[in-house]
This record gives sequence, C-alpha cells and structure tokens, in this order.
Amino acid sequence: MLLNNLQVWSDTNGFKFSATKTVCVHFCNQRGLHLDPQLYLNGQLIPVVKETKFLGVIFDNKLSFVSHLKHLKTKCNKSLNLLRVVSHKDWGGDTRVLLRLYRHLIRSKLDYGSIVYGSARASYLTMLDPIQNQSLRLCLGAFRTSPVESLQVEANEAPLGLAPCWMGERENNPAGSPLGVKGD
Repeated sequence: MLLNNLQVWSDTNGFKFSATKTVCVHFCNQRGLHLDPQLYLNGQLIPVVKETKFLGVIFDNKLSFVSHLKHLKTKCNKSLNLLRVVSHKDWGGDTRVLLRLYRHLIRSKLDYGSIVYGSARASYLTMLDPIQNQSLRLCLGAFRTSPVESLQVEANEAPLGLAPCWMGERENNPAGSPLGVKGD
C-alpha cells in the first residue's frame, strides 16, 4: 500500500511523520452509510476527522468549504471593524489610504485560497459579498443604497468571483489591475 511505501521512504531518508499532526479526511459526496478507512502509519491508527486545516484553508469531507467560509467571514469582520474606526468621517483617513487598508487587511484574506474554495456553491460564496460591499462603502464614503457595481468601478476592485480568473493573468495586464486601469 502507498502508506507502507511512504513509511519506508521516511525511514530511509531520516524523515519522521508526526502522529499528532497526521489526520485522514474521507472526501465523499455519497449520502448513504460508508465506512471510514482504517489507515496505519508507523503502526499507529490515523484518526479520521470531518474537517482539517491545510495551509490556512479548511477542508471538509464534502468539499463544500462552508466551515472555511464562515471562519473567513469572522476573520474579515474583525478587520472590517478596524476599517470602520479608521474611516471616521471627521478625522478618518482619505479614500486612498482606506482602499489600501482594505486591500491589505480584508481583500488579501478573501483572495488567499480562493482558487481552491472558489469551487464551492455560488450560494455559499455569496456570504463573502457583504464584506466586500461594506468595505468599499466605508472606503469611498458611499451611501448604503449605492449600487455595488459602481462601488467596484470607483474603487478599481474586481468582484470576488472574478478574482481567481485574473489573479494568474497579472503578467498579461500591464496596469496590473483587474479592470485594466492604473490604480494608486
């Protein structure tokens, strides 16, 4: 079996797997009862879990990414609260500074791993849209009734669903922005 080959390789190369950090996730979309595999590494049973975090992305056994999206929303809401404080209308930062804060504190979190979790259902991914919308309204000083599309154009920000598409093509875009317009 592959795990035996992995164990032999690790023994010959002086590598050791940590038993406390090794888990198994059984990815399966079947609805009926199916048994979890019993896998052994170094003679120890690898625990089977429903979800695990790998490189900052939470993978669940159905690959729905709901738990990751909820965690991401919670993290971004904390940064959004900071943006609310800094964007005070009397003494807050100007639009350029606020947009930079948004890109560094919130958008970077939303974009990280989006190529992986972007395969989730569209209805699940929409839970992140209000974060971007609220952030852009705060940065631009716009009203709650302002159309989202006009906020995105004004801030030179792509919609969240388009980010994985253009992120790999930054080299081809001389302006380096999703809309082809030179930013700040």
